[in-house]
Amino acid sequence: MPSDLTPAFAQPVARDDTPMIIYILYLGGLLVGITSLVGVIMAYVNLNGAAPWAATHYRFQIRTFWISLLYGAIGLIAVFILIGIPILIFVCVWLIIRCAKGIKLSSNSQPYPNVESWLW
Repeated sequence: MPSDLTPAFAQPVARDDTPMIIYILYLGGLLVGITSLVGVIMAYVNLNGAAPWAATHYRFQIRTFWISLLYGAIGLIAVFILIGIPILIFVCVWLIIRCAKGIKLSSNSQPYPNVESWLW
């Protein structure tokens, strides 16, 4: 006869779609820059009190925002010496890869494995 009490490890992980929404906002930021700012604010707001797997995504998203801002600024400054355009293209590809990997992991409620990475 099954018991009404299930062990804690057998219970499903709580579903949270906020990290996925933030990744989508970051991707939208490639077309409309303001959505990235909305995304990083959401990541900061949701970081405290988040499930451990989601907290890794929020930290990763915060780092992604600031690193992309740094890379983008370097690219814009370097446009004047003609190396900026390849840098800006790299930043776009870099951001797409980071977001795609994050979407894949967050859709399965898995933590991001290497939050401190500067690449992907």
